[in-house]
Parts: sequence; C-alpha cells; structure tokens
Amino acid sequence: MQAKIPATVVTGFLGAGKTTLIRHMLENAGGKRIALIINEFGDLGVDGDILKGCGIEACSEEDVMELSNGCICCTVAEDFIPTLQKLLDRERAPDHIVIETSGLALPQPLVRAFNWPEISTRVTVDGVVTVVDGKAVTEGRFAHDVAAVDAQRKLDENLDHETPLSELFEDQMACADMIVINKSDLLTEDERAALSARLRADSRNGVQVVTATMGALPIEVLLGQGIGAEADMEARHELHHHHHDHDDDDHHDDEDHDHHDDHDHDAFESFVVTRPEISDPASFARQVTEVIRAHDILRLKGFAAVTGKPMRLTIQAVGPRVDSYFDQPYGAGPRQTRLVVIGQAGLDRAAITTALSA
Repeated sequence: MQAKIPATVVTGFLGAGKTTLIRHMLENAGGKRIALIINEFGDLGVDGDILKGCGIEACSEEDVMELSNGCICCTVAEDFIPTLQKLLDRERAPDHIVIETSGLALPQPLVRAFNWPEISTRVTVDGVVTVVDGKAVTEGRFAHDVAAVDAQRKLDENLDHETPLSELFEDQMACADMIVINKSDLLTEDERAALSARLRADSRNGVQVVTATMGALPIEVLLGQGIGAEADMEARHELHHHHHDHDDDDHHDDEDHDHHDDHDHDAFESFVVTRPEISDPASFARQVTEVIRAHDILRLKGFAAVTGKPMRLTIQAVGPRVDSYFDQPYGAGPRQTRLVVIGQAGLDRAAITTALSA
C-alpha cells in the first residue's frame, strides 16, 4: 500500500512568525517538494503572495493553495477537504504538505478532519507546530500587537469576541507537538530558559520546545516528526470552544520585524556517534531514550549492527519516541553502529557520545 503523505500544521497568533518560518523551510528544503495550503482571511491574500513570489525552486506557484472563505477549521467540508484532495490527486503528488492556519484558528478541528474517509488513507498529520512570539509571551501579551489581533476578531461576526487571548493561546499549546519560541534573539539567556521551561512544563509529555530567530529551523527538525496526530485527539482536546460557527481570522503573518538581521543559523548542531555492534536492540532503544531525555536531543537517527543479525537495524527517534526496524542486509563495509544526533546548540557531545557508547 502506498505510504501516506505527511502534512504539517503550522499555527500561532498573528505576528508570531509563521510565514517567516515557512519561507525559511522552503529555502532549505533540500530537494523535497513541498505544497502549501494557506488559510487567508477575507481577500487579503498577503501570505500567499509572499510565498508565491519568493522565487524558491521548492515552491512553485501551483504548489501554493489559498483558502480565503473563512476560518479553515469551520470550512473543512466545503473548502479544506476538496483542496487537499486536489493536491493528492495530482500526477506528481508533493512529498510533504504544510498548512498554515490563520492566526486565531483552532488546530484541533483541522487535525480531526484528517480522519475523514475521503483522505484518511492518503495523508497523515506529521505534527502540529505552534509558533509563539517569545518576547510577547514573556511579557504576558501572547501577541506582539494585541489590538491588531482583537481587530481581526471583530471582522468576523461568527467569532466569539469575548474569550481572552490567553485561552486561545492555551488551545494552540494543547494541540502542539512542537512549540517554536520565535524572536528568541529579543530575549536574554535567562528569559529564553525560563520560557522554554514553562512551556515544556505546561505541555504534554514528548512535546518539543525549541527557540528560533526569524523562524530559522533545520528542515529535519521541523518536518519528519511522524506523529500521526489525527489518531491522538484525546490528548489534545480543546480546553475551550471559541466558535459560534467559525473561528475567524486573519492573516498576513509575514511579520519579519526589522530588528532581526541575522538568522541565527548556528542555533542547531548535529554530530555523528559511532560505536561497535549492539547485542540487544530493545535494551539499546531504552538506552537511546534515556540519553535523549537527559540531554534534550531533538532528533536521533541512524543504523545499528546487531550481533548475529545479517540485517542492519534502522533507528529513528523524535524526542523520547524511538522507532527501530530491520531494513536491509549489511554491505561489505564494517559492521558498526552509526547515529546522527541533532539538537539545539550547546549539546554536550562528549557526554552524549559516552552515554550512547556504553
């Protein structure tokens, strides 16, 4: 059976940096063909124009599809599902689909829609990425321009205009598989650490919290989470229901403020650990999980040679979740275990290498 196409949902308030993050991802797609579904509000079409006009090879104009008939989570049947089907029915389907929700849309109804029979066997939610304005959240504002967000809500009479932004923010957090603290260059080191710790403590187990400037995240961190979020709705229920019919909203979240001039590409690092054969795959998987938890590793992937087994063991870990399977016979090269470790800058390479080699 053909593998399902992965889709990543990107959510967050107006001004958090969603479009900037997506543009950076497209500029660093590494040959991956990515299609975008953008939930514009009204006839603005700003995000779509920004991304269509970006001149990035990974993102042709036909790969950007806009939904501007209202909030995506309220127009699932008549708008979102048909759009997704058009993408899936193409002769050359995309490798990955990225959906940018409007700023006040709840991600939960959208994720739930991936269980609809029309698409459930063909596409899966790779993960939900919630982008937050680190400076605003640290100051208790949740958005850079609260007045602008409230003005958006007033434009749609179907919206609940009374719910505090803090509750909408909690719903976006509740659905996240990864939380991106954007604009982290505007925070001190202590503020970054405190906010990361707070958001991690308030989230489900396994939710990753990363910091970024100008949305600069490596594509191997952002995509390929393999969560299957639509099968895990119980854990990410809405804390509140904010719609009457719709959820609202907005959009031109292009937000690039002028004070960022460098993209902080050195915020992430990766390195390779090699070790001899392993004897017990289950025990090694537990060992990998412990090392990931102890050192806050984002991704770990590679191959292991198992004593007495002609096949190599593929290992892939996203946060503390480790998957492994035998994929193909070892070739003529040396039988060894080789793992790529990916995380935010400052990983203790020596300690991680020692722990994985034990």
